[in-house]
Amino acid sequence: MSDTHDKFIAIRTEIAKAIVGNDAAISAVLVALLGSGHVLLEGAPGTAKTLLARSLAAATSLPHTRVQFTPDLMPGDLTGSLVFADGTFTFRPGPVFTSVLLADEINRTPPKTQAALLEAMAEHHVSIDGSPKPLPDPFIVIATQNPIEYAGTYPLPEAQVDRFMMKVSLSLPSREVELEVLTRHAAHFDPTQMETAGITPVASAADVLAARAEVAKVEVSEQVLGYIVDLVQATRHVPAVAAGSSPRGATSLLAAARAWAWLQGRTFVTPDDVKGFALPTLAHRITLRSEAELDGARASDVINQITSSVAVPR
Repeated sequence: MSDTHDKFIAIRTEIAKAIVGNDAAISAVLVALLGSGHVLLEGAPGTAKTLLARSLAAATSLPHTRVQFTPDLMPGDLTGSLVFADGTFTFRPGPVFTSVLLADEINRTPPKTQAALLEAMAEHHVSIDGSPKPLPDPFIVIATQNPIEYAGTYPLPEAQVDRFMMKVSLSLPSREVELEVLTRHAAHFDPTQMETAGITPVASAADVLAARAEVAKVEVSEQVLGYIVDLVQATRHVPAVAAGSSPRGATSLLAAARAWAWLQGRTFVTPDDVKGFALPTLAHRITLRSEAELDGARASDVINQITSSVAVPR
């Protein structure tokens, strides 16, 4: 494989210096970065959601900004605004003008402010006074949220959720993982000081763009494309589902499978690549019927049922 591929393997190694036991989440942020997507990380406080985003930025030397989403955060606090000075209006960029935007606890701010990210995430620019302002390239939003049952949270609008390529849940660690975390802290690791983790920048923005160009060349057969469509369409015909995945779910699943195949050193996508990313790319895009939720159904159960029942191409 190319030097660019080797650099992404090195990025994973660097992130693992700070993150313990969350391999699926590490894979998700790397795949999203390669696939020009965004990631929503959900988990209880203290499960290293913020640390993961900061570790990615440190390993890639990409400019990054952390925004703490609060109930009084306004849209202009994110996108920027026009400031009148010296007899003229001048645009003052907001924190969204960065390469890695950490939207911390995104569901603690009202939907009006959450919606300020819609254009940025989909179009990679923001409009100020009718004029589009391009964002840096690459640009990725890594948002964190607490489980919706936590006090002081607002459910994300469906349009906002659909902008995320993947949603990954971070669970509380096992005893072994928590012991390793504690051992690192005992050895003076400070999560607020990334240099204590020994993370070294091993890639640049140019490397990310070069990797994306290589990912775009990964071949996808007609049969695999059909498999993706069959999985997505199946989400719309399950009795427990009120609203299935949008077409953006299919394009996200394709991009994720392509990026994962490239990370595995292959030049083609297999059905297993698709199946492996069906859950994080589709589960957050379906809405269950209220009676199904009362019966204990979960979106993840629906996706697992679909991947088990839809025929895999040979």
